[in-house]
Amino acid sequence: MTATSAVKQHATPGKAMLASVTGYAMDGFDLLILGFMLPVIAAELHLTSAESGSLVTWTLIGAVLGGIIFGHLSDRFGRIRILTVTILMFSLFTGLCALAVGYWDLLAYRTLAGIGLGGEFGIGMALIAEAWPAEKRNRASAYVGMGWQLGVLAAAFLTPLLLTHIGWRGMFLVGLVPALASFLIRRTLGEPEEFERQKSAAPALSFRQRLGLLFKDRATGRASIGIFILCSVQNFGYYGLMIWMPTYLATNFGFSLTKSGIWTAVTVIGMTLGIWLFGMLADRFARWKIFIAYQLGAVVMVVCYAQLSDPTWMLLAGAVMGLFVNGMIGGYGALISDTYPTQARATAQNILFNLGRGVGGLGPLVIGALVTQVSFTAAISLLAAIYLLDIYATLFLLPKKQGQGDTLGAIG
Repeated sequence: MTATSAVKQHATPGKAMLASVTGYAMDGFDLLILGFMLPVIAAELHLTSAESGSLVTWTLIGAVLGGIIFGHLSDRFGRIRILTVTILMFSLFTGLCALAVGYWDLLAYRTLAGIGLGGEFGIGMALIAEAWPAEKRNRASAYVGMGWQLGVLAAAFLTPLLLTHIGWRGMFLVGLVPALASFLIRRTLGEPEEFERQKSAAPALSFRQRLGLLFKDRATGRASIGIFILCSVQNFGYYGLMIWMPTYLATNFGFSLTKSGIWTAVTVIGMTLGIWLFGMLADRFARWKIFIAYQLGAVVMVVCYAQLSDPTWMLLAGAVMGLFVNGMIGGYGALISDTYPTQARATAQNILFNLGRGVGGLGPLVIGALVTQVSFTAAISLLAAIYLLDIYATLFLLPKKQGQGDTLGAIG
């Protein structure tokens, strides 16, 4: 046993939370600084609107691929080991974006960074599910979801302060910071006991076998389809709003980068409160009922928001809309962890959430096209309609049990 391995301990709730929240916060920071910097990058590299939007879309497509790859590897080799790999990959290619000289090399770096990004959510959620007690799983998963919002808030505050001094290339170099965090996390944190027990008790599964656990019977297949729908709607609405809103506010209301940052910060504060509240309520009441309440709130607030034209009211209503629209992500990690067995948990987390994120990657393109061809009101109204699909999936496809783990039963 080496000196490094000797100091490792099983993943305690606190350390597991630190590892998961840190990684997800870095993801949120990276993706939102890209949204803020798109006009500056487009001007310097002479990008069209379609090329600018595709940088976000291909980051999310890379996340789908990374989710599939790293989810399986995490279930096979360990949460902490593969989480470290994803953070290192994400950091490296985010840093390389600073060296881009044109559209195609920047697109390649963003896609490869997205592959690293894709593994972090599901692995972090699986790690939390196995390190925290089942009766507190919803709030623990919500805390991880709040990590993304912390990264977004950091982007909203730091980008206006730093961009004029270090430029968009310097902002990408900040993405190298996760490499140090990854190294420190890997040195001191071991695997969850639950994962190690399962690994020693059951033979290793192939990727095909793990994927099969997502559709092993009718109930599980329905759950997988329902979760995919929820993740798709969640990401479509989130990215469609958060990527294009700063540009819309600047174009139509003359918001400066600082004012757009304030709008983003207020909206994200609402989202963060919504995620925290979801976790608290879902540990106390039936989670599926909390989903329905949030989905109805999202429909109402999106419809109301589409009618607003006063910047002050848009600022305030954005916080309330964010509470409902993005607060639901506080329940996804616990929902997926409860639905699938340990040996396929990270695979399920990453495949279902990142496929939804891939669909969500179309959000910036669709919203951008509607804003250009029709109106912003029409683009926002579209979001209200897709949350009705969420309600259907929650009522008729999702399992209603929670908190005990593997609610649809384990295999192997």
